[in-house]
This record gives sequence, C-alpha cells and structure tokens, in this order.
Amino acid sequence: MDAQMKRGFLEVCVLASIKRQDSYGYQIVKDVPAVLNLTESTLYPLLKRLESAGLLVVYSVEHNGRLRKYYRITDAGVAHIDEFLRERDDVIAIYDYVKRGANQ
Repeated sequence: MDAQMKRGFLEVCVLASIKRQDSYGYQIVKDVPAVLNLTESTLYPLLKRLESAGLLVVYSVEHNGRLRKYYRITDAGVAHIDEFLRERDDVIAIYDYVKRGANQ
C-alpha cells in the first residue's frame, strides 16, 4: 500500500480504535487492521501528532506498579472520523475510475 494512503488510513484507524474505548499503545497496535502493519515505532509518533492536532488527549493510569499512558478521543477526533466517512463516496469514485481505465 502506498505510504501516503497508508498514513491517512492509520490515523483514522487509530482514532476509531480509541473511539471504541480509551486505550494504550500495545492494545491499539493489536486493534488496528493487520494489513496496515502498524508497529509501536510507527504508532507513538502518530499518537503525538494526533495529540498535537487536538484529536486525542493523553492521561496516565497506574497498572502493575507502573504508569500506563491511555489515549481518549476528543470531539475534534470524532469529527475527523466523520469527515473521513463522508469522503467514502469520493474514494470509491476514484477507485472505480482507475478500475475502468485498467480494464480497457
């Protein structure tokens, strides 16, 4: 998958994972579709960008004597997912156009 396309999908998939319930890094990696090949080294900079953009917030909870960072989606993050979903028809139209061209 193209790196730019993958990046856009990763962002919205991470937000969707967190929208289901507040979560932490390792769990998010497990939740995101495997086809995206999300690793922790890719996830943490992405989470930082999403936090900087105001799409999620971070808080810590003690777990087994250590602090674990949890991520919670914000209203802006939910709006970002909604915008992505509204663009679905446009994306399908582009795929259909490419498919028609490839089949000629």
